[in-house]
Amino acid sequence: MREPLSARHGIAVNTAFLLAILLHNLTYPLSGAGGAWPAIFYLFYAGMFVAATWALTADPYLRGAVTVSGIAVLIAGLVNSYAPGSSAALAVFLTSIAYHGAMCAVLVLYTFRTRIVMADVVLSATSLYLVIGSGFAAILALIEWLAPGSFVASSGAEITWQQMVYYSYVTLTTLGYGDITPVGFYAQAFASFEAVLGVLYTVILLSRLVGLHASGN
Repeated sequence: MREPLSARHGIAVNTAFLLAILLHNLTYPLSGAGGAWPAIFYLFYAGMFVAATWALTADPYLRGAVTVSGIAVLIAGLVNSYAPGSSAALAVFLTSIAYHGAMCAVLVLYTFRTRIVMADVVLSATSLYLVIGSGFAAILALIEWLAPGSFVASSGAEITWQQMVYYSYVTLTTLGYGDITPVGFYAQAFASFEAVLGVLYTVILLSRLVGLHASGN
């Protein structure tokens, strides 16, 4: 089996992927803009995990899972942008959850299988943290779709999935501005779980990396 690109250029691959995630997280409002912007956004969104997976792992099952879910995300996103509807929105949430889940599997294996602490592992771990945040955004948006009113904005405005991306990162980092509040049972359960996961991830990752570094010395 041919080795992935990261075997020879791990730092470059993981740096590029991290930058792609950051760009995605700064430009996701374009998905709600008019014209060609939604198409550009979803092409980038659907392609970045696929490209990263093929560069990070040679596992055919993981490559297949991310590629198929990426294509599904692209189709669902384009349909929801240019022919919006309840079913199209549901398709975006479900495909995004699958897409993020597969990408998390790739990053978990890459980050926690290593026996040597290198810069590429730290970059991969950072990317995983950000992917968890955007993945939870899709889960929280799905909860709002299934039970409207599960989240309430202090301004009284309707909450869109784009706002869920913002809320998810605020929750993951336990920042908690309070401008969006989970009031439904499942909304509260998943929001609190995400906050706990964000803290535990940091603790577990740091202890893992420090332990590997100490054993290496």
